[in-house]
Amino acid sequence: MRILGIDPGYDRVGIAVIEGKTLLHSECFSTSPKDEFHVRLRGVGQRVHEIVAEFSPDVMALESLFITKNQKTAMKVAEARGVISYEACLLDIPIHEYTPPQIKVAVTGHGGSDKTAIIKMIPLLIKMPSKKALDDEYDAIAVALTCQAHTEKRYPQK
Repeated sequence: MRILGIDPGYDRVGIAVIEGKTLLHSECFSTSPKDEFHVRLRGVGQRVHEIVAEFSPDVMALESLFITKNQKTAMKVAEARGVISYEACLLDIPIHEYTPPQIKVAVTGHGGSDKTAIIKMIPLLIKMPSKKALDDEYDAIAVALTCQAHTEKRYPQK
């Protein structure tokens, strides 16, 4: 199963594509803070569309929006999530959402893990190139791995 994992945002979007135990692609897509917000959303949508076209994922995994103290930022991230979800819906790609604690448990076995623990575990769970990845990329990989773990539980290999 090919999984597109997304750490949503409008400033930076973590994107990862995994299949089995191999990372096929990861990146941190950034929009320009000089652009108007709607232009930034269009850029996010276009990049997700390009990734979907290139990799043809079977499913999309999104990190759920975690309520932050900054409501303005939360609203903008929610809008970006809507654009990202729309791109998946255009091609009937199923979407699965996971909370940060679910992701931490799936990757490290502990819901209170910090980002360092997640970053250390990811290369043990999936074959990765030796390039340096940004936090948003690791988050997207972790979301994809969470989806993979949940899918394996639902549909175990025979």
